[in-house]
Amino acid sequence: MTSAPVIGVCAPLERARWAVWDMPAAVVAANYLEAAWADGARTVVIPPDPALVDDPGSVLARIDGLLLLGGADIAADRYGQLPHPDSEAPQHVRDAVEIALVQAAHTMDLPTLGICRGLQVINVALGGTLRQHLPGELDTDMHRREIGRFDGNEHDVRLAPGSLAATATGAELHRVVSHHHQAVGTLAVGLVASGFSEDGVVEALEGPHGYLLGVQWHPEVDPASTVIKSLVDAARLRRSRVS
Repeated sequence: MTSAPVIGVCAPLERARWAVWDMPAAVVAANYLEAAWADGARTVVIPPDPALVDDPGSVLARIDGLLLLGGADIAADRYGQLPHPDSEAPQHVRDAVEIALVQAAHTMDLPTLGICRGLQVINVALGGTLRQHLPGELDTDMHRREIGRFDGNEHDVRLAPGSLAATATGAELHRVVSHHHQAVGTLAVGLVASGFSEDGVVEALEGPHGYLLGVQWHPEVDPASTVIKSLVDAARLRRSRVS
């Protein structure tokens, strides 16, 4: 049996074109996968199968770590608010599936990493809320200066000394690439905000024990980032303990 950890990667259903086809497909940007492969992990894609809302363990029992990706805004009614006029159209099945997966993974102490939207899913799944439109609230576009590209969207994040986020990045002051207009509002009970940008936006959150980490930036586009590696390492350690 291979000792390579298996990372489950949550994928949305999106309209996609390839060869002669143009239809909905489960889509994962290759850089997320390549970052996991580079650290010796195997990956399995988890599409938003509605059956997982009631039975997330049927997938989680087969993997060693869970990775939640960026994407569309979470439906505001998931955290008791009305949608902002600038909110994106929600993907309701994806929301339901990923929230169920996070809740079950948290109960299982399964290593879990949320990136951008993934951080927000973690917070909402465990009872927190979101700030729905930072440009209107803060009068700045620092977190998403240009839509549809990462270059030009860089800024600094300060991480708490000794935090999981600082350990994952290897630095307390970290230069990141972001692409988001929403962020953590009220932090879920039991989570800790461990990273902030200069305008006070929560850039990292984590659980009090084990490996539960959310980062608001996009480490997958930085070849030097060790954030996804930290998930793979935690998954490998868990696999060694249960095998």
